[in-house]
Amino acid sequence: MDPTEFQKQAHAIADWVARYRATIAERPVMARTAPGEIKAQLPSSPPQSPEPFDAMLRDFETIVVPGITHWQSPRFFGFFPGAGSLASVLGDYLSSGLAALGLSWQASPALTELEEVVTDWMRQMVGLSDAWSGVIQDTASTSTLVALLCARERATNYSLAHGGVQSVERPLTVYVSAHAHSSVEKAALLAGFGRDNVRLVPHDEAYALRADALRDLVARDIADGRTPCAVVATTGTTATTAIDPVGEIAAVAREFGLWLHVDAAMAGSAMIVPEMRALWDGIEGADSLVLNPHKWLGVVFDCSLYYVKDAEHLVRVMSTNPSYLQSAADGRVKSYRDWGIPLGRRFRALKLWFLIREQGVSGLQARVRRDLENAKWLEREVRAAPNWRVLTPVRLQTVCVRHEPPGLDGDALDRHTLDWVDRINRSGEAYLTPSRLDDRWMARVSIGAEATEREHVAAVWALMRETAEP
Repeated sequence: MDPTEFQKQAHAIADWVARYRATIAERPVMARTAPGEIKAQLPSSPPQSPEPFDAMLRDFETIVVPGITHWQSPRFFGFFPGAGSLASVLGDYLSSGLAALGLSWQASPALTELEEVVTDWMRQMVGLSDAWSGVIQDTASTSTLVALLCARERATNYSLAHGGVQSVERPLTVYVSAHAHSSVEKAALLAGFGRDNVRLVPHDEAYALRADALRDLVARDIADGRTPCAVVATTGTTATTAIDPVGEIAAVAREFGLWLHVDAAMAGSAMIVPEMRALWDGIEGADSLVLNPHKWLGVVFDCSLYYVKDAEHLVRVMSTNPSYLQSAADGRVKSYRDWGIPLGRRFRALKLWFLIREQGVSGLQARVRRDLENAKWLEREVRAAPNWRVLTPVRLQTVCVRHEPPGLDGDALDRHTLDWVDRINRSGEAYLTPSRLDDRWMARVSIGAEATEREHVAAVWALMRETAEP
């Protein structure tokens, strides 16, 4: 495709995206396609000859789009928000157009230096001290893996430089809550700890990790000849947005020399609002943390910010320096290839830069406050309705609810919950995700799409009552 044809088709795509966003509220939120339906409409072998771009766009419209669940719909209340602001879309578009690779500073100086700037902007926006240094990863899953690799190497005096983790005489243990994201256990397994060495710490009635129980488990493992290595605290757990007591956990980590990683993938965005920062009191006692602007804040996926206190340790663990990547600038610039797993890096900083500049800190704060207020409004409505329960404290933008008709419990209540949530989703009028809590199903109403206003929250609440109540 030459630049002239690209210009023509790029205009067509921009027009399509603009129309799509302008009319997204009119579309059924959840895709209604059956398993295999999209694949069946596509050729089983690649085309031998070039095809016109117009034909590709037609197939995109008729085959692909019907199989999309519309995360940007104002009636999307599932999972966590993936609020892709259009300003961020344009930054991502420019990143793809440049097609630059951040193998080193010399490979694309602006890629590195803009990332330094925007990660520090975000540090300031969420109220972290200047002791923290940041890097953009793809997802929190990767960030947590990097954190546990760093924890492992600190606890073993850099075992990777000699016999590796298998040479360690005393098993290393990692501590998490049962309500931590599944990626935490996966990261522990990939980092070589082994499932037998992942400890599930009991939680309190609000589903937050108990620091006293953590201390007991750590002491017991030491007595049993193990080496406590790391603890992962979560601010904003996936199922319920529970808030682990970071300060209390940090005190235990200091006492026993554990690495403390804080998973603030969801709640981190809320910290741009000063009144929310009490949720992670004690954060300065952590060694690393992750927050995902590609969730609630509105950056197009993927853009996960990983912050560390000891950047030199991170680089020592993750560095690689082949001769073909060396340049005269080494030693005077950051080489972000040494701050994570991949060698090549995309220009993710552009989409975060565009979002912050287009919205301003005040605009982003206003949207977060709007969603927090809408969640509190829904909480009050549910609590006031007969036979409805709010199951967990509403600390952020997710409300966990259950409709409990008289005489219905156990498996019958589970079937009722799954049934009414499924009927809402299949209707196309809204999208919710069910989840299990204390071995029973509930419905999560996760508020945070960029276009979601009070009227949409009120509409989904009315739909929930209409669907669930006899």
